[in-house]
Amino acid sequence: MSEKIENKPVINITPLIDILLVLLIIFMVAAPLKPHRFNVSLPSDKQEGKPHPLTLIVTVNPDQTLKLNTETGMGTVADPAPLTARLAEVFRQRLENRAFAEGMEARTDVTESEKVERTVFVKAPRSLKYGEVAKVVDVLKGAGATPISFQLDELEK
Repeated sequence: MSEKIENKPVINITPLIDILLVLLIIFMVAAPLKPHRFNVSLPSDKQEGKPHPLTLIVTVNPDQTLKLNTETGMGTVADPAPLTARLAEVFRQRLENRAFAEGMEARTDVTESEKVERTVFVKAPRSLKYGEVAKVVDVLKGAGATPISFQLDELEK
């Protein structure tokens, strides 16, 4: 009687473990080198001066009424239709007057309407709920504002 001897393949995992240990050591050495925070320098005092003439600031008051720069009566967070209509009018006037964003005047790869200055800042009290501010941002996007930024005033230290 002859016995059949089967050769089963055996995987040698020693080189794999060696590679994993080397990678572990590399990541352990590299981990402390990554930055743990991002420092931002904000102005310490309010700077007096005139804002840019094309600056649009949408203020959300504590009673949830909206204001565009100094214009009141722009609706509320629940009914922002007046604000949307006014922004559409401002952007249309800027297109007619060729009030382009800085650096966009000479570009030929974008349309005229994409060159228009459409930056809008949102200013809201800290006590306002996040969802209310998000609604205002959605309205601004729908009106064609881009980019949308947040204005920081009276920061707590």
